Amino acid sequence: MPVNRNALVRFKTIDNCLRNRHRKWTLEDLIDACSDALYDYEGIDKGVSRRTVQMDIQMMRSDKLGYHAPIIVEDKKHYTYSDPDYSITNIPLTDQDLGKLTEVVDILKQFKGFTHFQELSGMVQKLEDKIHVSKTNERHVIDLEKNENLKGLEFIDPVFQAITKKHCIELTYQSLKARSSNTFNFHPALLKEFRNRWFVLGKKKPDASFMLLALDRIESVAESIHTVMEFKEAKITDFFKDVVGVSVNEGEEPKEVLLFIDHSNAPYVLTKPIHHSQKLIEKNDQGIIISLTVQLNFELEREILGFGESIEVIKPEKLRNRILSKLKTAVGIYDSLIDDTTS
Repeated sequence: MPVNRNALVRFKTIDNCLRNRHRKWTLEDLIDACSDALYDYEGIDKGVSRRTVQMDIQMMRSDKLGYHAPIIVEDKKHYTYSDPDYSITNIPLTDQDLGKLTEVVDILKQFKGFTHFQELSGMVQKLEDKIHVSKTNERHVIDLEKNENLKGLEFIDPVFQAITKKHCIELTYQSLKARSSNTFNFHPALLKEFRNRWFVLGKKKPDASFMLLALDRIESVAESIHTVMEFKEAKITDFFKDVVGVSVNEGEEPKEVLLFIDHSNAPYVLTKPIHHSQKLIEKNDQGIIISLTVQLNFELEREILGFGESIEVIKPEKLRNRILSKLKTAVGIYDSLIDDTTS
């Protein structure tokens, strides 16, 4: 059954609302959310009727689109999913969907090899693998890195839309150190992915420092009435340039880091550099010495510690001492465990 673009926007909006279990949704709330979404995505400002949203809910509950959405009404007024893990985005792809995706893959393949589309290579293979599995029910040919328990992925699209459309958003957020969540206006500038975890870079106020918020700590996203601030493009583009990972100390100059890697691990570091600034300084039978020009942060330390005994920090002294201190602490923990088992 063909579905027009506006209906898909409404279905997706209702789905996003019902997946957000941090608030209760009346029919009027869903109508307002659908009206806002159609204005944002399609520029339609006449709103959505009560009957239209009621029909959308019936359509989502039915098998006409394959959704079978478990939408229930609590207290005779609040809509929600009876299954907290349900989403229309998790349903199997239809033959029509697979046909469209195959067409997209064929188009993307035509751009492979062009300089500006080098990033498409892995993306096309991942998409082809998904289509292959859906069509044949055979095993995956590509084993993607994934975390089934990862939270916050549903906020990627609304944050992305806010950035591209230059909208301020209202976030309900709870940091790891906070006892409770906090709601505030946020001006998003950039989405950042690191090791399968997503972050958004932005500011609360024009004169404030940049904040990096983890999407898995966000509880809800709503459009704000405030006008989004202007960002200097060069500042955003280069924000993560001098770091391994995502921890940035604004205004801090990067330092030269010299690392010795033993011969067994040298090939891995040469084929997959720790940072884009990596340079080969020396190579001999024992291993290699490389240089990085980076800020000293948590992710850099974790990367170095991950190599264990196969790496040595030559300089700077501050980083060398921090790694040494952490290794001594780790050895102390293991020594105490050995003492406990032998006593």
